[in-house]
Amino acid sequence: MAGVRHVVFRLEKDRYALPLSAIREVVVAPEAYTRVPRAPASVKGVMNLRGRVVPVVDLRELMGLAPSSPGSRVVLLDLGRRELGLLITEVDGIESIEKVASQAARAGPMVKGLARLGALAITVLDPTAVDAEVARSFTSR
Repeated sequence: MAGVRHVVFRLEKDRYALPLSAIREVVVAPEAYTRVPRAPASVKGVMNLRGRVVPVVDLRELMGLAPSSPGSRVVLLDLGRRELGLLITEVDGIESIEKVASQAARAGPMVKGLARLGALAITVLDPTAVDAEVARSFTSR
């Protein structure tokens, strides 16, 4: 049985994955963003991508990880009629992941589970939960 294809990416040295079906494209991060007034700290701002205004969120900060060097890529989630950009360190590639071991809620609301890719452990994220967490960050301020 073939696994589901995922985009595997890094936040510093940790590896994460999102289903390929939820991603529109990956672009190089712009040098600057247009700030959004009263936005949470995780929202870096918006960027103009070929005439579309796309909000960009630092995935490290959204997940509560220690902020470090700025990301170099933006993964664009395709959320139906809108997009959301996630600032990441680097994309490792597209891999087929056959089995995702579900995790308890203690792993975080955005984590779908853990997967193995060779000797590497990869945290698989739920794109719908990531979007919900961004929305929640605006209301829980």
